[in-house]
Amino acid sequence: MPRFAELDTVVLLNDRPDAGLRAGDLGAVVHVYAPDAVEVEFVTAAGRTLTIQTLGSGEVRPVRDDDLLTVRPAVRGAA
Repeated sequence: MPRFAELDTVVLLNDRPDAGLRAGDLGAVVHVYAPDAVEVEFVTAAGRTLTIQTLGSGEVRPVRDDDLLTVRPAVRGAA
């Protein structure tokens, strides 16, 4: 399981519809709860925070060199 540091960019591995997130969404680690959980902030393309989620380390992965970015509308009403 990868180890993460604050400010690492990560990729969500599974949908989290309760938070308006889909697998593949990018987030930034804002806190590391050793050894197996991280707090991740997900923002819109304009920089507005959509949600901050505490996730297990196995729910995200590091960004890879071959990852391609995309844009989609944020889900309305997501907390």
